[in-house]
This record gives sequence, structure tokens and C-alpha cells, in this order.
Amino acid sequence: MLELKRIYWTRQLLRLAMAALTVWILAAAILSLVARSGYATAVRAPTTVTAVFTGMFEGVLAAVTLPGVLAVVLTICASVLRARDVKRRDPVRRFSRQQRREGMSRADGQCEMEAAFRSRCARPAEHGDHFYPWSKGGSTSLRNFVAACSRCNRAKGAQIPSPGQQERLERRRRTYVTLEDAVAVGERQPLPN
Repeated sequence: MLELKRIYWTRQLLRLAMAALTVWILAAAILSLVARSGYATAVRAPTTVTAVFTGMFEGVLAAVTLPGVLAVVLTICASVLRARDVKRRDPVRRFSRQQRREGMSRADGQCEMEAAFRSRCARPAEHGDHFYPWSKGGSTSLRNFVAACSRCNRAKGAQIPSPGQQERLERRRRTYVTLEDAVAVGERQPLPN
């Protein structure tokens, strides 16, 4: 549970920081252009078009340098995370027939995903979904197996579920699973040496 929280919030913070930097870069560029154009009309010095555009370009470049460097650093961090996810991928992508049979039996053939008001989806399960996505290093194991209907499976996609979703799924499983080991959900492959 602790590892999923760390992974989830790290990626959320990366997304938020990248969005904030994008807004910062756009705002800095626009404000720099507005300030330059206001300065050029206030001075009313005879300048050439080239000089005006050169001054505007230099102003914009100076304004976006720091957020641009930070954006490059965040992009590198995201690339490293993505590369590590690829290294973690389980060589086996599909659940075995035995895993699928046990997982569907554990769920009584009903979708285990969340529906409206955080209750259990009432549709029949058609798919075995990786709770922690395979593309992000989730293992193809019974612990990471979640029975899902096609609508819930498509809606989840390759998103990393939040720690709250994990807690709620484990809480719901306690109502229909007797073994405590079978209640836990989510498993990630270790990084290879």
C-alpha cells in the first residue's frame, strides 16, 4: 500500500508541476511580449522591424529561460520513470487460465471495479484486468488480478489507481472473500538487476 501511494503521488506531482510550468512559460512569454510592445510604443524611437523583433525575441527568451530549464528537468525525470516502468514489465502479459478461473471465482463472476457512489459495479465480469497496469510494471499475478466488465476495463485503461481506490477495493473484497491473503490487491514487478 505504501509503495502505491508513493508511486501515485509522485506521478501526480510530476503532472501538476509540468502543467504549472507550461502556464508559467506561456504567461512569461505573453507578458514579455506585451511589455516589449508597450515599451516600443512609449519610446517612439525610430527603429527597424528587425530591431523590434530582435528585442521581443530576447525579452521572451529571458522570460522563459528558468521555467524552460525546469520543464526540461521534469521531462528527463518523467523519461527515467517511463524507462524504469518498461524494465519492470512482466514478461508474461496475459493471465493464465488458472489465474483467470481463480480470479473470476473469487469475484463470483461480478465486476470488482467501482461504479456510482463508490459501490461495486453490478455488471458481469468479462475481463481480467491488471489492477496495477502491466505497462507500468504491474505483475501478472493473482494478487494483481481484478475481475472487470468491459466498460470498467476500458474506463480504467492504463491509469495507476489511487491509494483510495485500492483501499475501497480491498474493503469491498472483505465482504465476499474469506481468505485474508486474497483481499490484498496490486503488485508491482521488482526492477531487474
